Amino acid sequence: MEKKWAKKEQLIDLLCDLVSIPSITGSQAEIDLPGFVVNELHALPYFQKHEEHLQKVPTGDGRYFVAALVKKRPDVKDTIILISHFDVVDVEDYGAWKELAFKPKELTDLFYKNKEELPPDVQREIKEGNWLFGRGTMDMKCGLAMHMAMIEQACSGKFDGNLLLLTVPDEEVNSIGMRAAVPFLNDFAKKNDLTYITVLNSEPMFTRYPGDQNHYIYTGTIGKVLPGFLCYGKETHVGEPFSGLNGNLMASLLTAELELNTDFCEKVEGDVTPPPTNLIQRDLKEDYSVQIPHRAVTLFNLFLFEKTMEEIVEPLRQTALSVAEKIKSSYAAHAESFAKLDAFTPPELNVNVLTYEELLNYAVKNYGKEEVERIHAISGYESGKDDRDATIKRVDQLAILCKELSPMIVLFFAPPYYPAVCSRNHPLIQQVSSEMMDDAIAKHGVTLKQQNYFGGISDLSYVGLAHPAETLHPLVANMPLWNNGYSLPLDDLEQFNVPVLNLGPVGRDAHQRHERLNVDYAFETLLDLLPACIEKLFSANQRSSLAG
Repeated sequence: MEKKWAKKEQLIDLLCDLVSIPSITGSQAEIDLPGFVVNELHALPYFQKHEEHLQKVPTGDGRYFVAALVKKRPDVKDTIILISHFDVVDVEDYGAWKELAFKPKELTDLFYKNKEELPPDVQREIKEGNWLFGRGTMDMKCGLAMHMAMIEQACSGKFDGNLLLLTVPDEEVNSIGMRAAVPFLNDFAKKNDLTYITVLNSEPMFTRYPGDQNHYIYTGTIGKVLPGFLCYGKETHVGEPFSGLNGNLMASLLTAELELNTDFCEKVEGDVTPPPTNLIQRDLKEDYSVQIPHRAVTLFNLFLFEKTMEEIVEPLRQTALSVAEKIKSSYAAHAESFAKLDAFTPPELNVNVLTYEELLNYAVKNYGKEEVERIHAISGYESGKDDRDATIKRVDQLAILCKELSPMIVLFFAPPYYPAVCSRNHPLIQQVSSEMMDDAIAKHGVTLKQQNYFGGISDLSYVGLAHPAETLHPLVANMPLWNNGYSLPLDDLEQFNVPVLNLGPVGRDAHQRHERLNVDYAFETLLDLLPACIEKLFSANQRSSLAG
């Protein structure tokens, strides 16, 4: 039988078919796409014979992930998991080209014919290479297409072990797909007598700085948390501003303190986390009035490598304490200045700093558990509501209940949480990544650089835990939605704990309107490197097992 996905042109067509399904996170197309993947894989004779090895599995929220196992022989246990995600971000950034965002061949033709309208760096690259434009071409439907090709090769007996394709929804928002998949994978291994030896991702290479032309192989993935600060000042009329405290002032001073603050960067063997940056900052007034906005919130993206949650929380708390002092001194200075213009005695001002856990304990102690549960019910998790908004509402309502503590800054965390994962010290990953770097330069003239952490955030975060689950208490206790609409399968993650590797295509401008894929690298170079990597993982693991 002729191969479906063995040639460059076939893979381009498969990728374009995948991209043509506009699987924006949360859309109907995201629900529909798994059906396409299942239908395509079911056309392979192996899955017609072993239909139980091809499954569309519900995530519990109306979406699905796909699992497709090719077993070498019934007695073979060693299994490599190929993971990918099929959801994409929206296409509003395409503007006038929005209708072509999911038509890669048409969009590419348009861009090549109108090079002069493109940014200089894009013009330069399309003169030198063969690129395919469109939402999802890079991030990461090329990876899915390549994995489907690897599954087809496995069906023909190519590899000396089992391959399990896993492609999931929702990687771009909350990773519901991968979080639901981990318990499934543990059960699936028991039912099918599998031993997972590596989780192999094919997220595209991300540039580390503008103009970065390096090629990377990744032995881990970066982690992230979303710390937030609820700022509760004191209400007053705008005509008497010194009788209150503006929440926007409090939030803005926190943002100024944390934005791009390199004290929060972490460095591990040459890899450095980007500094924190603000994702949400707003006041919490629902309507216009001449009352000052005395409640506001600010929320940050904070990357991490090896730090424990205690090492994350304490510096954040210290920052809030420092800002509280700055608010106090700034208020006093302005009040003193104004007193010279219009005689008045400025009131004393102090700002309390609490964690969400401390605020919750105070509320239970002073108002009772029933009242706190009632407040939580009012501001509870709503299906379909953004998790960040739901978190902010819960913290805000609790702060209103305890307004006698104001002015106050409350530190909390919002979903999602991505644990950092790194296998750079795992013997199998060390050996294979080294061999792949040798192969790439010898066979293709490509220099692959090993990077410890993939910087684009990926579902590899959910294949294990770098620290024991109990060390997550400072996160869990300060995340209002934990087990109230959001959680991680911590026991399953500790049980799973499989080494990781990421070998993917070259792309540019993920989440931007010029998102594009280097076609020649993907469907020529990577088409050779990826099966070689799989073969090396199996053979190196077998040698290690024999030696052990």
